[in-house]
Amino acid sequence: MKTSGRAGNSAKKEAPVNFLTDPLEGRSTLRPADILVFGWEGGKHACVDLTGVSPLVGLKDKGFVVGQAVLKAEASKVAKHEKACLENQHVFVPFAFDTFGGLAPDVVRLLNRVQKVVNSNSSSLKVSNLVFSRIGFSIQKGVVAQLVTRLPAIAL
Repeated sequence: MKTSGRAGNSAKKEAPVNFLTDPLEGRSTLRPADILVFGWEGGKHACVDLTGVSPLVGLKDKGFVVGQAVLKAEASKVAKHEKACLENQHVFVPFAFDTFGGLAPDVVRLLNRVQKVVNSNSSSLKVSNLVFSRIGFSIQKGVVAQLVTRLPAIAL
């Protein structure tokens, strides 16, 4: 478990919650929250669901609209999990991003809040944009990893 300093919030990756299911499967498909943030809003814990999508999804159907893929991914996650979280006294936060670095509005709000905590716990000016820089680097690193796994094997 990691603590976010003086703010008193802590978070856990892949935290087990027994209410996140896929209603389309008609059976319980228990899965963990990607990140569970304790005491996030009004004393309620937040289930953060990470979702990455290519901004080119649906390009052939409707044409390219900047930010459309990430908004669609966010809406899909909200429709799938928000009700279950609310019924179990949790807050649902979809963390949707695209592989070009686009972020959904809820992600920007979450990261701004995290950035404020980082700033309040540091006297250095170098941390002013640390959270967004780290997220951007992580997205780029993940995209590169996916591309490398798709490279054809070279026989030596």
